[in-house]
Amino acid sequence: MTANNVTAGSWPRGFIWGSATAAAQVEGAGDEDGKEDSIWDAFARVPGAIANGDTLEQGVDHYHRMPADVRLMSELGLDSYRFSTSWARVRPGDRATNPAGLDFYSRLVDELQGAGILPWLTLYHWDLPQALEEKGGWANRDTAYRFVDYATDVYAALGDRVTHWTTFNEPFCSSLLGYASGVHAPGRQEPRAALAAVHHQHLAHGLAVAALRELGAENLGITLNLSTAIPRDPSDPVDLEAARRFDSLQNRIFLEPILLGAYPADTLRDLEPFGLSDVIEEGDLEIISAPIDFLGVNHYHDDSVSGHPVESSADGHSGGAERATSSPWIGAEDLTFPTRGLPRTAMGWEVNPDGLRHLLVRLTAEYPTLPPLYVTENGAAYDDELSDDGRVHDPERSRYIQDHIAAIGQAIEAGADVRGYFVWSLLDNFEWSWGYDKRFGIIRVDQETFERTIKDSGLDYAALIRSVRSAAVSPVL
Repeated sequence: MTANNVTAGSWPRGFIWGSATAAAQVEGAGDEDGKEDSIWDAFARVPGAIANGDTLEQGVDHYHRMPADVRLMSELGLDSYRFSTSWARVRPGDRATNPAGLDFYSRLVDELQGAGILPWLTLYHWDLPQALEEKGGWANRDTAYRFVDYATDVYAALGDRVTHWTTFNEPFCSSLLGYASGVHAPGRQEPRAALAAVHHQHLAHGLAVAALRELGAENLGITLNLSTAIPRDPSDPVDLEAARRFDSLQNRIFLEPILLGAYPADTLRDLEPFGLSDVIEEGDLEIISAPIDFLGVNHYHDDSVSGHPVESSADGHSGGAERATSSPWIGAEDLTFPTRGLPRTAMGWEVNPDGLRHLLVRLTAEYPTLPPLYVTENGAAYDDELSDDGRVHDPERSRYIQDHIAAIGQAIEAGADVRGYFVWSLLDNFEWSWGYDKRFGIIRVDQETFERTIKDSGLDYAALIRSVRSAAVSPVL
């Protein structure tokens, strides 16, 4: 399947076409209806932490414009909307449940169902209550148990209408980027705390899966941001070793405890000086590896990796955008990312759609217990502007989306069980430490007026969805 015939391919029956956002990035209403600080609210006040001194206080005003935003989703023809609930809004200060905070999400779910759009809920997209960070945050094992309290509160309010539950979004970012490199909240640069955060988020995931399953949840999963390490020179042992270490810290440290019930042996060996083994208690890995019903894959780019000092690309290896100040590669700080001369997005990330095909096929081949896959984030930032004709012409983003969807089709043809695609993001939003500088949305948001304009890429995505629906589909894979 190529980009030119993507709509003519045989897609699985019921394949889901969606888009995604996250609470902290779009909602705003930073202190309304009982919400208190998350770690990102606090981090944004640190001088120099966020581009232009931007904050989350207003976001893109989704909290107040939610019904209109759902109408835009309906206009695009989305099957599903992937959103997150804010722990800092549902349990401010991680104290009692906040009925007003839950009411917002209840109204959102009702709006989505009224529009025929499947709600796809993520419980943790990085907005830990600041009060818990002051008790150690994810480096504190107790936070895993506090997460279960929050998750069951959300399920009690929404479980009668929400059928798809994601525990964590991109734990790589909220552990290694937040606690090792310091480019994400809470902004710490403590390798031992970062590895404790990795394990405690895994534990929280497993505990929540068990608790929600007991309450009746049927579609439970997690979303990981995954990449493929391409050694700059496959014949060079130094580059091969660099690719191995990258794969260990970006991919396998997250995949294998969840899917296989064990940390990779080489990962434990590499990280022995930094205490990962010290935080693993008896029975943890059995909890962590509880069966899941789907695996979300976030993918934006693959990575050319070297162990030699070379000119590096932007140090962004996750679904969110980040400005690097130090390395998240604990014990592998000498990794470099040489350019391959490919086109780049506004993030500086190289564009290689075949990297997504390769990743999905690799997961299928290497993990026999792999559940069905959903590409839960994929998209690109470009410096688009509102034109004189009142439209946003963003052909690069349209091409990026179409080419990556074609790559998914090719992976399906090669045997990967992929059942949905969510473009990141529905709206221009707060892109973490890049603030509002980087625009990923298929809908433009004027940051002064909050006026929404569907970009050409959004119109093209809507047309693609219509074309796929009108084409013949294959039986369920």
